[in-house]
Amino acid sequence: MQDQIFHLQYAMDTFYFLVCGALVMWMAAGFSMLEAGLVRAKNTTEILTKNVALFAISCIMYLVCGYSVMYGGEWFLTGIQSVDVDSTLSDFAGREGGFEGGSIYSGASDFFFQVVFVATAMSIVSGAVAERMKLWAFLAFAVVMTGFIYPMEGNWTWGGGSVFGMFSLGDLGFTDFAGSGIVHMAGASAALAGVLVLGARKGKYGPNGEVRAIPGANLPLATLGTLILWMGWFGFNGGSVLKLGDIASANSVAMVFLNTNTAAAGGAIGALILARILFGKADLTMLLNGALAGLVAITAGPDTPSALGATLIGLVGGMIVVVSILTLDKLKIDDPVGAISVHGVVGLWGLLAVPLTNDGTTFGGQIAGALTIFVWVFVTSLVVWLIIKAIMGVRVSEEDEYEGVDLSECGMEAYPEFSKK
Repeated sequence: MQDQIFHLQYAMDTFYFLVCGALVMWMAAGFSMLEAGLVRAKNTTEILTKNVALFAISCIMYLVCGYSVMYGGEWFLTGIQSVDVDSTLSDFAGREGGFEGGSIYSGASDFFFQVVFVATAMSIVSGAVAERMKLWAFLAFAVVMTGFIYPMEGNWTWGGGSVFGMFSLGDLGFTDFAGSGIVHMAGASAALAGVLVLGARKGKYGPNGEVRAIPGANLPLATLGTLILWMGWFGFNGGSVLKLGDIASANSVAMVFLNTNTAAAGGAIGALILARILFGKADLTMLLNGALAGLVAITAGPDTPSALGATLIGLVGGMIVVVSILTLDKLKIDDPVGAISVHGVVGLWGLLAVPLTNDGTTFGGQIAGALTIFVWVFVTSLVVWLIIKAIMGVRVSEEDEYEGVDLSECGMEAYPEFSKK
């Protein structure tokens, strides 16, 4: 009987992991559509190429070495090719808690769930450096980011390792349930480093510091991308419960889904209202970024707030992202899709909001974790960007930027029937 229970739990938790991983993989489509909608038409093919290529690179680099760096074990996933059923059954029988104990799942499903998170972090970089970066410079950075930079900070956080062998973030009370800092702020930190090396798009800022709006080409596409991301986030946060096969875990999953959804709603409303106050109009791009900000904000701790608390956390995140986007523009930090604000600034807010509802977390621990993630990812990314710049350059020519990177980098246009002949 116990063996049958174990088989059921193992199958259920593994299947849940895989389904949630597939939902997170679908977020790659969301990022692609969102970014393609917020860039100009002449740069659409290149941004789509980057998003598909970075996902493929993430999968390969995390397989080759990233998973090993983050969690230990052999490179090339040689240690999770098969399952010893008898040994696994023995481990289950000897543990405390039995069926209600921790999650038990296939090692391959764990890798799959983890690798789509890596791709998410890298996708954040794509939008921030859009419209003026060389494609192959970006892809070269993706190799290092997904194979080393992200896995190292992941080892110090989810992997339980000590930061340079000096201290453990877990011992300081650091908690990041699904990755507001570990995934989202990390991606934004790498993006910030890239944007600073790259510089702003031509014409974005006037000689007197005035900010010139550069509208995206396809707002329906951007809206579709946002809604796909909203949907995929249920796998992102829900899968991070790690287990479904008992009443307590199932209830936790349901609350995480509920809080994820309502935080996104709160973020959307917060951004919409603040944009109306500041601009006198309902700004769709701020609404979209507000929804994403609410999702990022709740990701660090979707398991402990009430639904009302999650809504308020998302609401604050939505308002923060509007202010952050405006502030970065004043600082002449050109981010075409608002990725640094959504994932970085609001990612920090998400970390700091956790102690409000989770007694096992401390503000000191959250700050220490945030600083560790930011300093490590930003500094290492800056070094890598500068090396790539010295070797092959990171920015396309002024002429190619004017004509659009679709033709110079990919040799084709996304909307050829609308191009001037």
